[in-house]
Amino acid sequence: MYNHAPKDYKCPLCLIVNGKDNPEFFAKVADIFYKDDFLTAFIGGKWWEKNPGGTIIIPNKHFENLYDIDEEYGHKIFDFSKKLAIALKKVYGCDGVSTRQHNELAGNQEVWHYHFHVMPRWEGDELYKNHDKKRWTTAEERKPYVEKLRKYFEENE
Repeated sequence: MYNHAPKDYKCPLCLIVNGKDNPEFFAKVADIFYKDDFLTAFIGGKWWEKNPGGTIIIPNKHFENLYDIDEEYGHKIFDFSKKLAIALKKVYGCDGVSTRQHNELAGNQEVWHYHFHVMPRWEGDELYKNHDKKRWTTAEERKPYVEKLRKYFEENE
């Protein structure tokens, strides 16, 4: 329902779930810090100036958007987002978190696979005022964030 992916769409997030990197996509398998039967969580490749280490949760089964997602997967993602928010507070020491999820072109969806952002926030970061100040990161920049969150979930799950 309300789908926009081209007929021959090669989903970069499905590749990550299946352990394969897409050379054209900045997120990589090495960015994964948590995976279970329902979902995968990783450090996002796009960072905002004052909010490094943003995370993304995706269902392991392909759903294009919120309109399509199965309720069981939706509940699993929401429940994990709470655990991840707590992990960000403990591991990053951030002052708060923001969550967001985009659907369709008008909703700023860029990848045709449901994904849920959990962003670390700091006092005065002005994330929404600085929304245009974003950049793609390297795997090396993301690695320390991956390691910290992977360790947290290994010790707390």
